[in-house]
Amino acid sequence: MFATRRLLQGCRITFFTRVNCSLCEVAAEALSKVAVTRPFVCRRIDLAGEEGRPWRELYDFDVPVIHISKDTASPENVSTASKAIKLMHRFTPSQIEAKMDEVEKSNDH
Repeated sequence: MFATRRLLQGCRITFFTRVNCSLCEVAAEALSKVAVTRPFVCRRIDLAGEEGRPWRELYDFDVPVIHISKDTASPENVSTASKAIKLMHRFTPSQIEAKMDEVEKSNDH
């Protein structure tokens, strides 16, 4: 029996972004490179959209931001964002993978 792709996805990444953000495009490319060899669940939140409204005050001038958690963790919440494992502004595929390793080894995210 083989593990399904879903079972291999140990992390969930929430990607906070906005349109016309060149750093967000670079971040999306870094996430795509990681996804080739290391599957994860990704949720993209556009801060200009309705779903991004609660996050605007926190991240409006800091995009791109990614939160990395276990795929079984509770959904992202503004009130607990300070505890999130995250990367902001500029990050590489290797930095993303290092944070994924950190999350997968932890007992609480």
